[in-house]
Amino acid sequence: MKLLITHAAQLITMAGHTEKPAVKEAMSKLDIIENGAVYMEDGKIVEVGTTEALLEKYGKSVKNDEHIDATGKVVTPGLIDPHTHLVHAGTRENEYAMRLEGKAYMDIMEAGGGIHATTRATQAASHEELYEQSKKRLDQFLLHGVTTVEAKSGYGLTLEHEMKQLEVADQLGKDHPVDLVSTFMGAHAIPMDEKENPDVFVDRVINEMIPEVAKRNLATFNDVFCERGVFTPEQSRRILQAGKEHGLIPKIHADEIEPYAGAELAASVGAISADHLLRASDQGIKDMAEAGVVGVLLPGTAFFLMAEFAEARKMIDAGVAVALSTDANPGSSPTISLPFIMNLGCLNMGMTPEEVLTATTVNAAHAIGCADQAGSLEPGKKADVTIFNVPNYLFLSYQYGMNHVDTVVKAGVPRVVGGQLV
Repeated sequence: MKLLITHAAQLITMAGHTEKPAVKEAMSKLDIIENGAVYMEDGKIVEVGTTEALLEKYGKSVKNDEHIDATGKVVTPGLIDPHTHLVHAGTRENEYAMRLEGKAYMDIMEAGGGIHATTRATQAASHEELYEQSKKRLDQFLLHGVTTVEAKSGYGLTLEHEMKQLEVADQLGKDHPVDLVSTFMGAHAIPMDEKENPDVFVDRVINEMIPEVAKRNLATFNDVFCERGVFTPEQSRRILQAGKEHGLIPKIHADEIEPYAGAELAASVGAISADHLLRASDQGIKDMAEAGVVGVLLPGTAFFLMAEFAEARKMIDAGVAVALSTDANPGSSPTISLPFIMNLGCLNMGMTPEEVLTATTVNAAHAIGCADQAGSLEPGKKADVTIFNVPNYLFLSYQYGMNHVDTVVKAGVPRVVGGQLV
């Protein structure tokens, strides 16, 4: 299939960051082509440039239904969400009401709510039920301009149910237009009946779950919730090192509730990313910058938990490559709107409109190891394109809580047209 997009008011390519993510001032350089165009064939980008140049070169070879006129609109790479808990069952609106009455998130979790509540619902759900619920969420991601999503397990907490989550994600990745990148997160919480002897569960994650995930090739990454009351830095290191021995790349939920040396641990084990980082120490930020660990910030979680936001400005100025994500999950960030997360990045974390675009495209791609194929509009990469019905990119962070997506092209095929799934 051929497809030519022309007359974009602004075509934002994000070119030049395939090998390494953008840091510091480079996060503000978008590489914009006015009156821009992009030509693609067989699911790959062939060329980007001005409308005049590409119409002259390819205009006569495309049919009417192979041509999208983006006059007055902004064209970007398909957005990428590098941290989600996509596959789960159930909701937790009752806990939302409890928090509004003053209950703390960790107190709810320690009493058997939180992650444990979703675990019970996910364990009870069949493969088919999990698939259908997760597919609906994935459709919504696509409608909001997202073409690649990372999906974690972690609501199973047993070998059987962790495998079930990963199998659902694997099937969705085959069936759905959106690309799915899977992360094993058996170390998301300590089961309630093992709270008094957590090392027994840690040993089971290491000796039973990780080898099976690797054997069945169900995940690329291995994640752990390093937080007081969950997994200690020492336990987290053991889990991440075990994953590395089985070919799983480390990720880490770090320093969300309090400083807990999670950022430092991410740097020392060579994690591809450290996520959350609301309470990351100055030393941890420095270590991440030096080690090239991507900082995946999740402002939707801080917003929903009414917590202080991560210090994005400090991280960017220190040289950390920052990405943004929804952290889509039923308890602490029940949203699939990456555009809204972009709003929060500017309004609550001091990022610029340029930086949030970098953080949801090329840097997000680096956070999940797919920058060679996605995150920018460059020849040879996947033809993943989002067209926003706005006159310039500033509108994307200026008008908050709105979905401006008009068209989404995934691997060269229009999957959203006029804001509707096709």
